[in-house]
Amino acid sequence: MAKLTVEDLELKGKKVLMRVDFNVPLKEVDGQQEVANDNRIVAALPSIKYVLSQGGRAVLFSHLGRIKSEDDKPALSMKPVAQRLADLLGQPVTFVPAIEGPELEDSINKLEDGQVLIFENTRYADVVDGEVVKRESKNDPDLGAYWASLGDVFVNDAFGTAHRSHASNAGIAANVAQTAAGYLMEKEIKFLGGAVENPERPFVAIIGGAKVSDKITIIQNLLEKADKVIVGGGMAYTFAAAKGEKIGNSLYEEDKVELAKQLIADAGEKLVLPVDAVAADKFANDADSYVAEGDIKDGYMGLDIGPKSVELFKSVLAGAKTVVWNGPMGVFEMDNFAKGTLAIGEELVNVTENGATTIVGGGDSTAAVQQLGVADKLSHISTGGGASLEYLEGKTLPGIAAISEK
Repeated sequence: MAKLTVEDLELKGKKVLMRVDFNVPLKEVDGQQEVANDNRIVAALPSIKYVLSQGGRAVLFSHLGRIKSEDDKPALSMKPVAQRLADLLGQPVTFVPAIEGPELEDSINKLEDGQVLIFENTRYADVVDGEVVKRESKNDPDLGAYWASLGDVFVNDAFGTAHRSHASNAGIAANVAQTAAGYLMEKEIKFLGGAVENPERPFVAIIGGAKVSDKITIIQNLLEKADKVIVGGGMAYTFAAAKGEKIGNSLYEEDKVELAKQLIADAGEKLVLPVDAVAADKFANDADSYVAEGDIKDGYMGLDIGPKSVELFKSVLAGAKTVVWNGPMGVFEMDNFAKGTLAIGEELVNVTENGATTIVGGGDSTAAVQQLGVADKLSHISTGGGASLEYLEGKTLPGIAAISEK
């Protein structure tokens, strides 16, 4: 997929509309809102700095949270985000507390080369005069056209919203001659898109998390594309039930057991399931626990993969050239049930060092590799939760589809 990138654009003197993903957590400090975690802002800095270095005038915009009423707006303003960006860039950032109108237009027109402006939360457009209208979230064509009119070129660097057709991505793109990917978007397309469309083999996918229903389309898509699909986490107990094993009080989806049976039958040796589990008598870190091989005792529930499963999964990963991981192997938030997830993270470092491309597909998996401190030792950590999932499902993402081909 050869998409236009920010480096393909002539930027000097241009008003560069940039959709970024600054949907960051906020915290209150001395009565003021501040950014609690700036990872997403930091991730967008390369694209912003490139635009500024080329003499572009950066007009940044993002959503922040969900706006369901007028009361939601004050706590979800982009103002603290603009302040944090200014700190990170080491230069002033103009904040405009509006999403349309003369104040915004005048401020953009006054920008000089190398200057930055952020306007207000795009989802302010979802509630107007107390009425829920979802102009942003439902891609109101007039809003997309208006925002497009504010600049000369459009750069989309917000992979986290690429699975949504919103006015601030697809709407603007429909009204400009060319849309380019920023560095962050380009990297997501390269790694996640490459893994789905043209992986170097052997290609191993690791799918975890609680429910089969959440990941069934991903599992089905990856069983067609990958050489091996490892399944762990809570969803593994639905597969265990499908094999006729006793699973005690483990989380499982009774209505998905027949589907799991069908997947096991269709996939054969391509599907790799746990062979043991760390089972506990309650959902707590101080629970009584033991390693169950096969059946789990009544009154106990599986909360992590066991040591034999770890070794099995490591043997499958050995020699892999492409690995995609989405979802933890157990309740990694509790130290006593984090060993399986952390062992997978450590093994991914090993296969990366041996030349494999390793991709972590957002969400809890990202939290796990950050907890382990190995995020910088893997090939790519995706910035998009829902977008990563839909990309792995093989879906067309509107935000990516709207980027111009080279």
